[in-house]
Amino acid sequence: MGFKEQIDLTRLPEHIAIIMDGNGRWAKNQGKFRVFGHENGVLSVKDIVEGCADIGVKYLTIYTFSMENWNRPVEEVNALMEIFISTINQETPRLTANNIRLNAIGDIDSLPPKCIEDLKSAMEKTAQNTRCTLTLALSYSAKWEIVEAAKKLAKEVLDQNIKIEDIKEEDFSARLTTKNIPDPELMIRTSGEHRISNFLLWQLAYTELYFTETLWPDFRREDLFEAIVDYQKRERRFGKISEQLN
Repeated sequence: MGFKEQIDLTRLPEHIAIIMDGNGRWAKNQGKFRVFGHENGVLSVKDIVEGCADIGVKYLTIYTFSMENWNRPVEEVNALMEIFISTINQETPRLTANNIRLNAIGDIDSLPPKCIEDLKSAMEKTAQNTRCTLTLALSYSAKWEIVEAAKKLAKEVLDQNIKIEDIKEEDFSARLTTKNIPDPELMIRTSGEHRISNFLLWQLAYTELYFTETLWPDFRREDLFEAIVDYQKRERRFGKISEQLN
């Protein structure tokens, strides 16, 4: 029996977040340049997106490019931007055909103009799709996001639109880039690294974390289904004890 057949479709995580790690090491193992790994990582993205849509996961967020990634060699950054543009343009019809909406979070304005143009175009073309929402975290930093949300609240206090004593967790969440997306129930990181890497720090407060040794270009929907099966075996208590849940 495959992992897909073991999934309880009535207890799916509504939102899965993924840190796609290991492209460079995968390429090195093949005796290739790092960009070869990034190109093959796109194949994994396609398969995982369609795998999520296939079983009914409503939201998928993938850590596509962090703010820290701008510090990588210029040649690699330029190659990543080119891969991003070509992939967006090639995959937009497939997203529409699969009824998948494209979304993006992060400092989008820091991307090259062509990236911004093509990204916004793809988001507009898929805006009415309802089967699954694919969110790309681009030029993203959780610390940056939290600071920006704090700035928005501070300005509203200065403008007397909200009182400091009235600010609640929900008010802060509503000013994050993920304000219209539920927090992830499951976060997957590939390649054997065990860290969050400045990804959705606020949103992952009660998320179940799943780490796999598999490098991202080798990660396919059966690996995704295995992670979901593992997730469904866990007891999510949110500060309570087992007896309270039962």
